[in-house]
Amino acid sequence: MQRDEREMRDDKTINVDAVPEGTDGAGENVCRRCEGSGQVGAETCPECNGSGKVWTPVGGAG
Repeated sequence: MQRDEREMRDDKTINVDAVPEGTDGAGENVCRRCEGSGQVGAETCPECNGSGKVWTPVGGAG
């Protein structure tokens, strides 16, 4: 699958595992929506706000 196809598919998805930075039991991970690039197409990734990273619960926390 080409990156453009992934971007179009992922553009409508939301990371339901994301939690606010610094949440107990959470760790920093690569954003699934932009695959760590910080960009979705020509736009800043709305999931990670362009950082390429998100905070998600670790090991069942949250």
